[in-house]
Amino acid sequence: MSEQAHELDRNQAAGSFRLLAEDLALMAPYVDEEVPQLVECAIRRGEGVLAANGALSVRTGQRTGRSPKDRFIVDEPGSRDHIDWGIVNRPFDAAAFENLWNRVVEHVSSKGDAFISFLRAGADPVHSIALRVITEFAWHTLFARQLFIRPAKSDPHDAEWTVLNAPSYEADPARDGTSSDGAVIIDLAKQRILLCGMHYAGEMKKAVFSVMNYLMPEQGILPMHCAANVGEDGDVALFFGLSGTGKTTLSADPTRFLIGDDEHGWNDQGIFNFEGGCYAKCIQLTQEREPVIWNAIRFGAVMENVVLDGIRHVPCYDDESITQNTRVAYPREYIEMRMPGNRAGHPQAIIFLTCDLFGVLPPVAILSKQQAAYYFLSGYTALVGSTEVGQIDDVKPTFSACFGSPFFPRKPREYADLLMRKIDQHNSPVYLVNTGWTGGAYGEDGRRFSIATTRALIHAIVRGGLQGVETQQLPGLNLTIPRHVPGVDTGILNPRNGWHDKNAYDRQAHDLIQRFLANFERFQVSREIRSAGPRL
Repeated sequence: MSEQAHELDRNQAAGSFRLLAEDLALMAPYVDEEVPQLVECAIRRGEGVLAANGALSVRTGQRTGRSPKDRFIVDEPGSRDHIDWGIVNRPFDAAAFENLWNRVVEHVSSKGDAFISFLRAGADPVHSIALRVITEFAWHTLFARQLFIRPAKSDPHDAEWTVLNAPSYEADPARDGTSSDGAVIIDLAKQRILLCGMHYAGEMKKAVFSVMNYLMPEQGILPMHCAANVGEDGDVALFFGLSGTGKTTLSADPTRFLIGDDEHGWNDQGIFNFEGGCYAKCIQLTQEREPVIWNAIRFGAVMENVVLDGIRHVPCYDDESITQNTRVAYPREYIEMRMPGNRAGHPQAIIFLTCDLFGVLPPVAILSKQQAAYYFLSGYTALVGSTEVGQIDDVKPTFSACFGSPFFPRKPREYADLLMRKIDQHNSPVYLVNTGWTGGAYGEDGRRFSIATTRALIHAIVRGGLQGVETQQLPGLNLTIPRHVPGVDTGILNPRNGWHDKNAYDRQAHDLIQRFLANFERFQVSREIRSAGPRL
């Protein structure tokens, strides 16, 4: 078949898809419902209950986190050569997807009570995508309206991407080509995302993030799995890190203006949020330690899998009997200190948050540009809590390129090259901050850094307190660390000094360095970047 015939075939298929989606939208009795109506509808339909704090409390069934083995990207000619295929980005046959999509559309249409919202991803007026979000559940639509950006005036004709979420459709692997009874499938060619058999709402958010991560590099924009906030003087700070490293907690600073807690883009004008809300972990939440998040959990927020007191429906944030990955979704409007416009200028501080369970890394290190690329590609941290289905509720080390490899369709090197270019252009300093263990390893003699200690380090960074300070080198790890940090105990800055058994520290450091070197073998980078990392 000629390329012209291929293009005609794709256009015909896309036209057929649009008719299906528009028909479904016309049949949906709930269009762009507001928050109070969605909450009322969810309660009336038995989807959730009101907690004592006013939030809608829901359960997500057997899936209390993301299901990476059920996530796919449609294998089609337009994007095939740009995808980093493997265990993260798994291909799905285009014809099989078309059949599955049609079956799910028919399934949702037969129910006659779908919800639809017209939303956006991307706060930049140019670099954004318009979304048509169709769900079976009122609370899923509430989640989408709180997490994505609500335009001042929605127009169905603006919608470029369709998100179809049908949790009641149970896939048949033999018939549908899925791995289980649920799936998350992204079709980049026809601009649609299908979720079936998935109650966990975070799958919607991360699927749209993956789309943005594919689209933005083509426009010279660096998509980032990071939080961002702004000081009173306009100084912007970025917080990279996987779940459990403190990204949301540390960016929700009562003294700074929040842009967003998870997903951003960096273009020629500066930083812009991909989202309109926040999705915070609730486990062990307290008002004293995390006041911004605590105060944002009220009517209109959605709590997932948080155990409630049986009589008064008071949230029991310390109870992990359902999962450690308890979550709450709320809009940026629930945060008093937030950045107007959902965007700001270029960063004056870039912070890589890592949770080191070996107790080897320092609480803070100052990185060169080459080290920034090395640690960005490495994405070293510990998995804290079960953010994915099948994870054991324990702490274990991991390397996740770009601090979020499950969400990046392209090769990690593309994102790292963009990061280095941005750092060069705007002279943005980069820091490595360890929010994990010190004085020993996890499960042994180590203790985790307190939030107060890490906050003091962050405040020193964003206020310029680490620029031009006296430093020393950590041998082996090849890291530059400050000798003094305002407001921080000097005794913790060199991690080896905190261990009673210095030989035990050296053994743990040797082990961690070997892990870094083994993981980094897969990357083709310059000698300068490779030599900037740890050395034996």
